[in-house]
Amino acid sequence: MRKMLSLFFLAALSLPHAALAQTAAERTACQADFEKFCPSVQPGGGRIIECLAEHLNDLTPQCQTVVKAHMPK
Repeated sequence: MRKMLSLFFLAALSLPHAALAQTAAERTACQADFEKFCPSVQPGGGRIIECLAEHLNDLTPQCQTVVKAHMPK
């Protein structure tokens, strides 16, 4: 199940999305946090980044940096 979620997460973030064009390093930085805090979030419409942003203070420092970079200014 964990492997499936990881693949789902990576695939979701690999899709073109104007507001969230993440690199492989950014996906890697947030993978564990996604699995911990947002495993049931469906991709699209910025839902993954929104979920991670809701847990910003709980994320690893590396993922916090990624999320902050993709949050609306």
